[in-house]
Amino acid sequence: MSDLLYSPAADRNKQPILDALTGILGERGTALEIASGTGQHAAWFAAAMPQWIWQPTDADARMLPALASRVAEAALPNLRPPLPLDVMAPQWPSQGPAFTQEEKFDAIYCANMLHIAPWATCAALMQGAARHLLPGGLLITYGPYFEDEVPTAPSNLAFDEDLRARNPAWGIRRLEDVAAEAHRSGLALRERHAMPANNLLLVFGLQ
Repeated sequence: MSDLLYSPAADRNKQPILDALTGILGERGTALEIASGTGQHAAWFAAAMPQWIWQPTDADARMLPALASRVAEAALPNLRPPLPLDVMAPQWPSQGPAFTQEEKFDAIYCANMLHIAPWATCAALMQGAARHLLPGGLLITYGPYFEDEVPTAPSNLAFDEDLRARNPAWGIRRLEDVAAEAHRSGLALRERHAMPANNLLLVFGLQ
């Protein structure tokens, strides 16, 4: 396991997110994960939801070997090998054949991407989700958000300042702006779940 990358934050939030997902998702289906990173969420969710097929992906080619190692170590029949997927690419996945009609998904899951990527990735995520969700499918995003008329936690203000100092194109996004991008792509915000450490789980569905 020494070659597996590890995120303390992913380890802390994997169970609260799983608890939310089990109340949102149906009994079975196929899920596409965007920006899987270390693969800790993919392995945890696939193990806990054996009737869900889980497809991890990441845009960073440097992450894919470690992500593949996590999948191999998990050795779960419902956890697929990772694929390269950049939400900004004209087709998903970013290399090889595009997903076919039969490979549309019941759920698309994306955690902690929007605030550490340029704002254009939000529109790309929404457009891609609209293309690749099955009827009745859900896009689920997780991370910190600013909200109009909701006091912002000091920790999120400090986090946003740190992100923008590291890269001016990064930063915590306004929930209202994200929902507007979703609407432009044919998605509607259906649910908002408050999560630990001042994060939110947002659920979007096709209009």
